[in-house]
Amino acid sequence: MKIYLQNSHWVIVEKPADVLSVPGRFPDRDERPVLGKLLEKELGCQIFPVHRLDYEVSGIMIFALTPQAHRGLNRGFEKKLITKVYQAVTDRPSGISLGEKQTWKCKVLRGKKRSYESPAGDLAITEALKQEEKGPYSLWRLVPITGRSHQLRYEMYRHQIPILGDTLYGGSPWAQPGIALKALQLDFSQLPEREELELPRTIDSTSDPLVF
Repeated sequence: MKIYLQNSHWVIVEKPADVLSVPGRFPDRDERPVLGKLLEKELGCQIFPVHRLDYEVSGIMIFALTPQAHRGLNRGFEKKLITKVYQAVTDRPSGISLGEKQTWKCKVLRGKKRSYESPAGDLAITEALKQEEKGPYSLWRLVPITGRSHQLRYEMYRHQIPILGDTLYGGSPWAQPGIALKALQLDFSQLPEREELELPRTIDSTSDPLVF
């Protein structure tokens, strides 16, 4: 766990893959490490989760340290005033040209384990851009405009380019922990409380991108 920035209102950290963001449904029976609990122990104070990443996903997260920051950040995520940017790596041909921006839309429902497309689902909108190619591998920039469960993982599967390591959605093996999906950036520039909470306009981990 790496701490990027911290003040009296919030702390921004790098979540490793194969670590829970917050406790699961049955915490007494779940022995997996929990980032929120590790962070509370390290900082010696209570933290307030405001968003989460899947267990298998790595990347930037923000936790509130005060009820005031918790309210402001919660509102930001709920109203889509905070933008999240991800990187993903795939190893299958896509038919999509390098630098060709895509906007994907579908209606998604979450099942017991996986998400799937359904007319009864919630609209999921994703912006996708293939940034780099290296042999059979492609590096993608993904921006979830909405925030549906497993949205990015399902969309990559739906376009027949599953994320490396994401065996739940048909991905090829990945030599690193978790899956090849990383939360790379948080953009707070549209959040009205940004200055009050002393937030940067953006925070990113571009110095530590996915390696493939």
